[in-house]
Amino acid sequence: QVQLVESGGGLVQPGGSLRLSCAASGSIFSTNVMGWYRQAPGKKRELVTSIKRGGNTNYSDAVKGRFTISREDAANTVHLQMNGLKPGDTAVYYCFAGITWTPAYWGQGTQVTVSS
Repeated sequence: QVQLVESGGGLVQPGGSLRLSCAASGSIFSTNVMGWYRQAPGKKRELVTSIKRGGNTNYSDAVKGRFTISREDAANTVHLQMNGLKPGDTAVYYCFAGITWTPAYWGQGTQVTVSS
């Protein structure tokens, strides 16, 4: 079993930055891949970015070049640095973890609102 605790998020103006963090406890094997999905009101949940233990990363086209994911393997923690935020980035961001790229565990979600 894996528990994921997210932190960060909040309200930021367009062009601003935020940093999300997600700390995992439990099975290290089950956190081989970690990352973030997001869900905006009325839309499907979509993959934002993911990172494999060892550093292999994946980004959606919508955030490539603006968001950076990193992880601290020893602490079983991932971070998402979000720069150049746009109103279209407004969503609830969910941390996930899994053995493969398919999420097996989810965090509770954290709200990110980009608005002037």
